[in-house]
Amino acid sequence: MNTSDPPEDRYSGDSSPENRYGGDQYEDRYSGDPPEDCPGAGEEAEAYFMRLALREAERALVHDDVPIGAVLVRGGEVLAAAHNERELRADPTAHAEILALREASRVLGSWRLLDCTLYVTLEPCAMCAGAIVLARVARVVYGATDPKAGACGSVLDVLGEPRLNHRPEVLSGVLAPDCGQLLSEFFASRR
Repeated sequence: MNTSDPPEDRYSGDSSPENRYGGDQYEDRYSGDPPEDCPGAGEEAEAYFMRLALREAERALVHDDVPIGAVLVRGGEVLAAAHNERELRADPTAHAEILALREASRVLGSWRLLDCTLYVTLEPCAMCAGAIVLARVARVVYGATDPKAGACGSVLDVLGEPRLNHRPEVLSGVLAPDCGQLLSEFFASRR
């Protein structure tokens, strides 16, 4: 993802200053119990897991990384959660999605992440979308769109490419205002 001074409205979502993320306010807003029907997909379950991804994104701010978070779930159980660590690791591939895929593969003892859903706060880039296809992730749910680097329909559509051997289901826009605002505030603070 390109981090060079994006325009304020780069990410879809509300960028109003009254909704800040940090400390107790963040914990209060993005905590809670999973819905009773968590194993199945549904609006409440989608929002719950995206809130977990937002909480993970917040952790990236501690080491000055772009606040993107990812959570990988199977059957209502979180297998892995990660946030961007490119600055921390000095590694251009340390995107939240890649780190979550690696951890889930370790937990399951397999590179095939069948029947899994990846929740991520920003539309995956080409690298992450390629890894999602290779890992055979069943579903991808993301919050904000990325019109400059998104590879789930914005710039490219790697996940929908019919010539590839796997095409996950994609759901976009889950908690998009919250996801977009966290990113917009991060970049605004660096101007």
